[in-house]
This record gives sequence, C-alpha cells and structure tokens, in this order.
Amino acid sequence: MQRRVVLALPLSLPGLGWAEAAAPPELRGEWPDAPPPRRQGQGRLRFLGLPVYDITLWAPEPVRPGEADRQPLALEIVYRRSLSGERIAERSLAEMQRAGPLDEATTSVWLAQMKRLFPDVADGDRITGVQVPGQAARFHLNGRFVGELRDTRFTALFFGIWLARWTSEPGLRQALFEGPR
Repeated sequence: MQRRVVLALPLSLPGLGWAEAAAPPELRGEWPDAPPPRRQGQGRLRFLGLPVYDITLWAPEPVRPGEADRQPLALEIVYRRSLSGERIAERSLAEMQRAGPLDEATTSVWLAQMKRLFPDVADGDRITGVQVPGQAARFHLNGRFVGELRDTRFTALFFGIWLARWTSEPGLRQALFEGPR
C-alpha cells in the first residue's frame, strides 16, 4: 500500500501540469501542424467491478470540456478482457445514440463501418481512435492503421461517448479532462 502512495505522489503535486509520457507511436504525424501530443488524463472502465479497459486522452493542446469535438485528440484504449469487435461496435452505437435519435439509415451504415473497423480484442490489445476535427475518425490496432470514417457527425458522436456531457460514464469523462493525479 505504501508503494502505491509513493508512486502516485509525483503525479498529484500541484503545478506539474500535463504528465510527461511517451505518446503512442501511431500518433506521430496525425496532426503535422500541431505540437507533439501529450497525455491529458486517463481512467479505467469497470463493469460489475471487473476492469474492461484503460483509456488515455492524448492531445497536442489541452482539451477543454464542451470544445472536444473541435480539437485534435486521440483516445487510446487498452483492453483488460477479450471482447468481440461486433460487440464493441454495437455498444459504441448505443452510446452514440445517447446524444439523441439517429435515423435508421445512418445507424445501419455506421454500424456496418464500425464492425468492419473494430476487431476482436484480447487482454492487452490497444485501439487508438484519432479525431481529425471536421474531417474523420481514424483507428489503429496495436499501432497499425486499420481505417477511418470520414463523417464529421460520426466523429463528434463517437468521441462524445467519453468526452461529451451526455456520456454514460461522467466519472471517466472527468478523469480524462482533469489530467493525471
């Protein structure tokens, strides 16, 4: 227990700002005109007390609540259990619909595209979603580019799963915006 406190202390000192950490290599070149991405915040999603994934927000500049859909950013998700890509896509769509109703044609297209992009994952696999504001959502699996969806509405709603006020996980949202502790 004592070791845990000592390891957490340097990250919780006031005035440190963003924590220094190496960004995932797949983020190199994603935003060529911006500073290198830095870790802003991170958290863990649990279901019935069991870890599902760890998530980290990376961005070249601090991401502000309410403006996240207009900023370049990436969410790196490291899975802590096996999940099917189909289940990830279906859950993502359900979470996106929390923002408001979507027509059936749109949801059908988005679901098919996510099922194509999102693979089955195992403990330790890493999916990084990159938001290119006003253009696309780009996806990487374990550092390898797997594809993108060029739809601004999809992009805003997808990253909104974690960063919008309507998220089903407000504690996780807060951890991503507040930065490391």
